[in-house]
Amino acid sequence: MHNLNRFRTIRSRVFNSLPYGLQSASNQMGWSVELRSAHRGLSVQFFRIRLILALVVGISLVSIASTYFEVLAHKHVLRRELQRRTTLMAANLQPQVAAALADGKTDALADALAQLKSSQETLGLAVYNPDARMLGSAGPADLFNMPLPGPVDKAVHRGTQASIYSHSSDHEWLEDTIPLISQGQLSGELAVFVDAGFIRAEGNAVWRQSFWRIVAFVVLIVGVTVLTVRWFLMRPMTRVADRLRRLRMGHATDDADHSLADLSLFVPLVREVETMAESLIEARATAQAEARLRDAGEHLWTSERLAVHMSERFGSSRIFVVSNREPYMHVRQGRETVCQVPPSGLVTAIEPVLCACDGVWVAHGSGNEDANNVDAFDRLRVTPEAPRYTLRRVWLSSEEESGYYDGFANEGLWPLCHIAHTRPIFRASDWESYQRVNERFATALLEEMESCANPIVFVQDYHFALVPRLVKAARPDARVAIFWHIPWPNPEAFGIIPWQAELLDGLLGADLIGFHIPLHCNNFLSTVDRALESRTDREHMTVRRHGHLTTVRPYPVSVATDGRQGDAARGRMTWSDRVDAREALFSEFGVTGEKLALGVDRLDYTKGIVERLMAIEALLDEHPWHIERLTMVQIAAPSRTRIPSYIDLRRRVEETAERINQRFQTGNWKPIVLIERQCSHEEVNRWYRCADVCLVTSLHDGMNLVAKEYLVARDDEDGALVLSKFTGAAVELTDALQVNPYDTEGVAEAIHRALEMGPGERHMRMQRMRRHVMEHNVYRWAASILGDLRDLRIENAEGADITHAGPVAVPTPRKAHRKLA
Repeated sequence: MHNLNRFRTIRSRVFNSLPYGLQSASNQMGWSVELRSAHRGLSVQFFRIRLILALVVGISLVSIASTYFEVLAHKHVLRRELQRRTTLMAANLQPQVAAALADGKTDALADALAQLKSSQETLGLAVYNPDARMLGSAGPADLFNMPLPGPVDKAVHRGTQASIYSHSSDHEWLEDTIPLISQGQLSGELAVFVDAGFIRAEGNAVWRQSFWRIVAFVVLIVGVTVLTVRWFLMRPMTRVADRLRRLRMGHATDDADHSLADLSLFVPLVREVETMAESLIEARATAQAEARLRDAGEHLWTSERLAVHMSERFGSSRIFVVSNREPYMHVRQGRETVCQVPPSGLVTAIEPVLCACDGVWVAHGSGNEDANNVDAFDRLRVTPEAPRYTLRRVWLSSEEESGYYDGFANEGLWPLCHIAHTRPIFRASDWESYQRVNERFATALLEEMESCANPIVFVQDYHFALVPRLVKAARPDARVAIFWHIPWPNPEAFGIIPWQAELLDGLLGADLIGFHIPLHCNNFLSTVDRALESRTDREHMTVRRHGHLTTVRPYPVSVATDGRQGDAARGRMTWSDRVDAREALFSEFGVTGEKLALGVDRLDYTKGIVERLMAIEALLDEHPWHIERLTMVQIAAPSRTRIPSYIDLRRRVEETAERINQRFQTGNWKPIVLIERQCSHEEVNRWYRCADVCLVTSLHDGMNLVAKEYLVARDDEDGALVLSKFTGAAVELTDALQVNPYDTEGVAEAIHRALEMGPGERHMRMQRMRRHVMEHNVYRWAASILGDLRDLRIENAEGADITHAGPVAVPTPRKAHRKLA
């Protein structure tokens, strides 16, 4: 009550100091906030009092019950021992009493009993005749004034030994009666009375000892419990609450690991607190980023805004995504099954959409434990932390995967669409596998779309060129879009494919086809115009074939740039911070040098890794003062390791790096550090933030997101980007130092210029490129392409059967697809 009285006193003083009008307002509004605070304090005190009382009562009850049974057991032992000694004593006295009884003299019998009593230290002795009449006694009179004892009666009538505990106002005793036998006949009974008062005394002593033991236990256990609760529960809980309060108030915290480590005993609670803290950080960072951009008259797309946008635009329509790579895969690690998120910008962009619309993602189940983590229909709900949409896994045999993925997709379409001068390989068996796999994915997709009216289908990349036609033929009411993530070559190059007409016809089943840049759109329209009988409209970027209209649009894909990657989440990196981070990173990987050039790529022949290393060699030849000052770190993640051309590329990269290192390296420095493994996003981000120049010198790329990832990571607005003009990113990032990757000396000079560029120019270029990427992030990309799909007018959608629609086989006669001469 102390807190409440103090609160009332303070309230009275403050209230009396207010003007009359404010007093009236206070009376109307009340002091609910302060009352709640006072009540919370009282509640905490009441909780402690209840806890202490509960402990005291509980320990006391348990101790009393334990002591009660202990006293009973102790009394039982004492009584048995007393009874044993009394029986032995009576047996020893029996011959002497029997002899005195045989003389028949009552006086002599009384004297004998008195002598025996004094010698045996008994409370009393008595002799009864066979009729249970007392013949003589020795001891206190109140022992023998009692009614006829039960043991005497029992001994008289049964002729057996008997005993009983009795008491009077002054004494407690044990009476043990044995028959006296003379010449085979019962001549009387001997009753021995032994003092049993000590048993009660010892029981009381045990109770007295137990009382103080109970008091000690209560004090000790209550003290230990209160201290334990205070130090191991209340204290860490208070820290966590204080951390969440500071996060809510917008203050950054650095003691997350320390505060949560104290709660390691409560693992589920720790996970929830971590998730809540991350959510608060992300929400506040997103809100701050949006506020900054609104203040500048700009708009930032975030995952939350995308989810709201899709929910409002699409209403009850469900979205279905088809891709080769799944967003979550289950793999075996030792004895545990771990759910992993494969590195993919597609997951970042599409997942908020599916979460908002309770959509379905159809993908290849490639994890070695995927089959053990689905239901009977090959489905599971994701994300693991908070299931919001469905993942439908499709299974492929090793032969199908080899023919469809390694063969037709990556030995055929990939080199064909990338001008990297690697000869594409087309096999009839690979084409058959490609068709079967597309049909299987279409079947799975149509099964998921059953009973769903007006579904939205978003197909991803060159692995599923036939799926749009298969789906559209079965479900004309579906809105189908496909995004082609790689370049589209000119008509002459695409004409190499023996089945180009079938591929084009499959793509034209979509209502919307997306490419990265306008050049790819124009190449596609030219290819269709040359290969198929159709009507192309260059002005409106559409193709009409067999009464179906397909729209072609450029949608430059990007990266996530929401609050999780902004200044609020990490803090702006200063020059000294970058130096410290670089020293730590260099020490970890054994790298030396003053300047850092960075390359991050899959080990792919389209990335120009060998040409990039040769440019570093040319730079050191032309500008030797960079020796021992510049280190080139090349992260090359192995990719498609079963394809011969990729195996040969890895050998060439390793040989080139080794040759250059042998030529220029000194005692503690080498120009090239090659990291040939898959690095996590966090590890790559550390390299991004420390690199003086990022080299993106692909021979040909649809977009290349490494360039945009580097820009997003550089929140210090420093660093330089050397970018191949044969990437889709070069269309947007005009402030990069654009190069021809085949011009080795030109690339070397661009690297030299980037290293020697003044800080003013570096910051200006970086600011403009970062602003563009922040405004055109991956969420805006998803909103644009799906929004345009929603706005399209779908023809011939009436009368579609949405309950038993099945896939339509891919048409095989080529003549039906050829354009008439």
